[in-house]
Amino acid sequence: MGFDAWVCFFTFSFICGYSEALGENGTLEGIVFIDGKSAIGITDTNFICATLDWWPPEKCDYGTCAWGHASLLNLDLSNTIFLNAIKAFSPLKIRLGGTLQDKVIYETEDHRQPCMPFVKNTSELFSFTQGCLPLSRWDELNIFFNKSGALIIFGLNALNGRTILPGGSAFGAWDSKNAAFLIAYTVKKGYPIYGWELGNELSGTGVGTKVTAAQYASDSISLQNVVQEIYKDVTSKPQIIAPGGFFDQNWFTDFVNKTPKTVDVISHHIYNLGSGADEHLVERILDPSTLDGEADTFSKLQNILKSSATSARAWVGEAGGAYNSGRNLVTNAFVFSFWYLDQLGMSSSYDTKTYCRQSLIGGNYGLLNTTNFTPNPDYYSALLWHRLMGTRVLSTSFSATKKIRAYAHCAKQSKGITVLLINLDNSTTVQAKLSFNSTWRRHKHRSRGHVHRRKVILLPRCQKRGAITREEYHLTAKDGNLHSQTMLLNGNALVLNSEGDIPPLHPLHVNSSEPITIAPYSIVFSHLPHVVLPACS
Repeated sequence: MGFDAWVCFFTFSFICGYSEALGENGTLEGIVFIDGKSAIGITDTNFICATLDWWPPEKCDYGTCAWGHASLLNLDLSNTIFLNAIKAFSPLKIRLGGTLQDKVIYETEDHRQPCMPFVKNTSELFSFTQGCLPLSRWDELNIFFNKSGALIIFGLNALNGRTILPGGSAFGAWDSKNAAFLIAYTVKKGYPIYGWELGNELSGTGVGTKVTAAQYASDSISLQNVVQEIYKDVTSKPQIIAPGGFFDQNWFTDFVNKTPKTVDVISHHIYNLGSGADEHLVERILDPSTLDGEADTFSKLQNILKSSATSARAWVGEAGGAYNSGRNLVTNAFVFSFWYLDQLGMSSSYDTKTYCRQSLIGGNYGLLNTTNFTPNPDYYSALLWHRLMGTRVLSTSFSATKKIRAYAHCAKQSKGITVLLINLDNSTTVQAKLSFNSTWRRHKHRSRGHVHRRKVILLPRCQKRGAITREEYHLTAKDGNLHSQTMLLNGNALVLNSEGDIPPLHPLHVNSSEPITIAPYSIVFSHLPHVVLPACS
């Protein structure tokens, strides 16, 4: 880039503050402040993750049976759309697990125990009998995952060997023998596993039953010993992940302190919107206060990990937003991208490394349609994040209105940065300009304290139009209907072609001197390849 163009693009000034302003035609003008000095968090390269569950077709909530044939035991692995949807991420992390994982036994090669499917029984824990994973199905799954390039996290049965007491507590130590067989079989067959996770929602008060932090720590050490022994001659060793439950500050603190050299990942689950039957689910999704509420969990877990001797990282191991399978035409519709993308932005700003969406397919919150496998809107939101948002997270804020959610990362696989702007307002168009802190700071001493000045980079209007452009991806709902399951990218519907291929995600090219326009109820990714910040160098 020539010097004149560079000066046009970057001008320097001091900013003391900003007040919101209404522009022409009632649009709201505001500034996105981005601190470019250093990253506030670093995610995994493959931050996006999705889950596959065990629920059989008989799993029903509020009179609706939304799982169909999406179980790990009956999912159609020959579906071309399914394969293409996973391959588009190159790679996608997939966590295999969920409520029934703690009732799954694994078939052994001696076939001493019959391998029976789950059977509905409301008198049983989680309303189903024990089920079994046949080795032949495990082979089929791994062949498919190898073809798709996915990175697999497998959730192990952590209730094996325990007794469930009348009060709801699980008594006794974890019996690792059956899990050890599956792990050994997996290594023998050469199936790559990214991580082995112990248990599902047994932390704190638990869901259905619970295990104490001290016992869970002891069981995690047992899993580590099993993995180290079985993988002793394998160069690439999997991650040890736990506890895969809802965050409870005291429980997690105790668990982390008792596993400083055992667990590689501390995983937790999020269903912060309440029940899938809630008639006010859409209002909660669009409420900034509701969205902000989960920041407390991210912050507390981050502080626990920072203040302990552990080197473990934080993951969101499962997040469906609304529990009990979500809500049709809400958690599988355009409106849910407001919650989902905000969760991705917020969690990464608290140094969360991976975020696993419940689910890839199944229930009413799948990234893919349970019946025909076509992508729901959140699939495209996830894919755009995966392709545009790099690992380094920048401190970002928008001062003009709480209805704009603003996040920024160093760009992925390119120079510059990517900004994500979410407009929760149903009537206000926002014109957003960007400003950036630089590394320069001057201190003036006074008798009490200091005067700090910030050097801010602005993107002004330039004389030479078209000299510098940015890429923009505007996401809206078809016909403006928030319950639509068709997402528009820059005004064009995202649909598969006749061969089931994922459509290309082409950006608009916009003059960088212009503010970013965020229409009502819309989402914008803006990639600025020419913004070079110290945090991204």
